Amino acid sequence: MEYYTNRTSKDLTKSKLDQYWPGFEMVAYAFFDRSHVYLFNHPKFNRARKKLKWDEQFMGCTHILYEEYPTAIVDLELFEDYESLFSILVHELFHGYQYLKGEKRFPNEILGITYPLSIENISLRNLERFSLYHALLENDPQKEQQFLSTFIFLRDERVSKIKEYHLYETLIETVEGPAWYVEFKAFMEKSPLEYETVLKKYGESLLNQYESTSHIRRSCYSSGLFMCLLLDEFSPGWKVDFLEREDSLYDFFKKTAGNINTEPQHHMEVSLDTDAAINFTLESRRNEFITFEEQAGFPLTIEGEVTAVSFDPMNIVFMEDTLLHKNFLKVKMGNQHFLMHQPVMTQFKDRIQNITKLRLVLKEKPVENMDSLTVEGVGEIKGRYIKEGESYHLFVN
Repeated sequence: MEYYTNRTSKDLTKSKLDQYWPGFEMVAYAFFDRSHVYLFNHPKFNRARKKLKWDEQFMGCTHILYEEYPTAIVDLELFEDYESLFSILVHELFHGYQYLKGEKRFPNEILGITYPLSIENISLRNLERFSLYHALLENDPQKEQQFLSTFIFLRDERVSKIKEYHLYETLIETVEGPAWYVEFKAFMEKSPLEYETVLKKYGESLLNQYESTSHIRRSCYSSGLFMCLLLDEFSPGWKVDFLEREDSLYDFFKKTAGNINTEPQHHMEVSLDTDAAINFTLESRRNEFITFEEQAGFPLTIEGEVTAVSFDPMNIVFMEDTLLHKNFLKVKMGNQHFLMHQPVMTQFKDRIQNITKLRLVLKEKPVENMDSLTVEGVGEIKGRYIKEGESYHLFVN
């Protein structure tokens, strides 16, 4: 812990952040494990280092408002090397900077969870992503233009086919593409790996059809990153006013790229196996649910007025009207909030926040009270319950 905190405090200088993105302003940040939080640069504590006891606000690697101030948080248990830890911290700090700049181009995360896996759309999407990848790597200006024209043609071709889901993709690219861009820059600076190797690592889902189909949201990070890197080539000063604009990254990219023929000019020999990629994705989802159901423990089903308050959109599996929250789920039942830091399956109606049924498998038997169950790590949940063997069914108001 001391090694990481001391080294990052030296590395996170204003001049260094400016190299990643002009005007990059550092917000607060924190490292944590399941015992303690080490908070830095927070105005409430005069920007000095502060050691706190861990609480449920600190979950995953993300950006939160801690004491009403943007704070990048990083879970130390997720990293084994410094370059990955440092670069993800820069990524989350950039989200804090976006907050300070008033970024509003956020997507509807529900669309990412319910994204349709049609053969036509996924085929065009994969061809589009191949074109973008090769446009960045191409040294011949004429061939680069051909790849770019194919990318733009295929991207625009998909608009009429998926409508609001297309907007979802472009907004994820807009918010996460620049964050991955600064993460890429930070990783490059700290890593001993060659540029081409790091580029391949960050662009993997542009070429891997199974990865991009299985993880739609995450795959938009790499397409956003590659557009940012191409923008460096087209207009090195593009970053100065991008955060002040209303255009999506893709619309900004098209304008900045100049007069590109939007008819596809380059026909790549690409082996597409869209059926296999979609089937792989659906089978993977089914297996996730099967694994959840086959857990050893004490099944608990909760029905009643339950509202999802916060969740991790990067780690949700969707099947019909059912979601598997793989990481955590915070819900409201009655006037109380409960954090479930384990896999949770939910059924919903109309919108995923409206939970009709919630199911989790407990490692420890809940404590049975007169009008409630006390669940280890979650708390006391009031309601009427039925016990059947090792299973519990709780009805809340």
